[in-house]
Parts: sequence; structure tokens; C-alpha cells
Amino acid sequence: MRLPLVAGLATLCVVLAGCSSKVADTTQYSGYLADYSKLKPTESPSGHQTLRWVSPDFKLSDYRGIYYTPVVYYPAAKPTARVSQATLDKVRAYLDQQLKTAVAERKPLVNQAGPGTLVMKTAITAVNAENQDMKFYEVVPVAAVVASTMAASGHRTQNSVLFLEAELLDAKTGKPVVEVVRKAYGKTVPNSSTPINEAELKSAIDEMVRDVVTFPAQ
Repeated sequence: MRLPLVAGLATLCVVLAGCSSKVADTTQYSGYLADYSKLKPTESPSGHQTLRWVSPDFKLSDYRGIYYTPVVYYPAAKPTARVSQATLDKVRAYLDQQLKTAVAERKPLVNQAGPGTLVMKTAITAVNAENQDMKFYEVVPVAAVVASTMAASGHRTQNSVLFLEAELLDAKTGKPVVEVVRKAYGKTVPNSSTPINEAELKSAIDEMVRDVVTFPAQ
């Protein structure tokens, strides 16, 4: 095999390895949930990939209401050169408002957790951006070299990304009945230096909230 071809294929492998995944991988788990081993890849009601576990005994109809706890950052949010504190605050506030409204469409919200209720806990675990998936015309050695160079120099178009971890707990037992790890894409940004703000991430939040509203009742 000729060396240029070997080099091209090697570069292609590196670039493909850096492509964005549709779901969070194990290195992106935050520790917010107690047990990730039960999570399985599945499709959300809108057809997007997610990681989810639902207790085989869980029936939403068994509960009279949901005690909703405000969305938090886990670990505690720290502003960066790309994501300001103002953006972090606006993202959390928007998600909290939209999610609470969506949950209330499924079950009445209660002011206190108790028998016959669920407790909902949600955390934003990362606000980030990552290189876009390779397009079919880039998956050739020469184009792969170009794409790799762009990625290394920070000029490749990126997806804004929001990571979310959530669980529903049986208020009486304290045990989880639903656990979800969701990775959602917002709008694209031109390169790795472009700041990320709430406008880029609203579509990611809206998509996740729609899935809450249409989550199959049991």
C-alpha cells in the first residue's frame, strides 16, 4: 500500500473518531445519577437518540402528581471564554420554565412530595460545542486531511450541545423509576472561538421539552 494512501486512511480514522456522537458516552456522565449501568440507547418520541431506563413496574397512572424541583447545574456551573455566566443563567431559567410547564401537562404539580407522588430532579451537566459530523463528501482521504486540519486549527463548524440528566423518583420509596441522559444539539456556530449563548441552545431545549410532553403514558 502506498504511503500517501496509508497516511490518508490514518487521518480519516482520526477525524471520524472525533465526530460528534448522538448520545453521551460514559466519559460524559456527570455523577448526578446514582447508577448509569441500567441506561439503554433508545429513541425519544421525536425520534432522537437518548439514553433511558424505565422501571418495568412504573405506571404514570399510579401517581396523582409530580413534585417538581428546579433545574440545577451539576457540577456547579463555571463560566468560560465561550459561555458567560449570563448565558448559563438564561439557559437554566429558560429550561426550568419550559420543563415545568411541560411536566404540568402530564400530571398536576404538587407542593409537597408524599405517597402517590413522583419527584422530578433535573440537572444540566454541560453546555458545550463539538465538531459537526463528517459529511459524505468529506469521507475520502484528501478531504479528510482538509477536515482534520480545520478541526485542529479550530475553524471547523461546530454544533452547540446541551447535556441533561434527569430522574423521576417514587416519593414514598425514594427509588428512581425513570432515568434519562440526554444530549441535544442546538444551532451551529462557525468555529471553536465563537461564543455560545442561549439563542443557540433554545432549539435543543425546546426539542427535549417536546419529548417530555409526548413521553408515552403507562
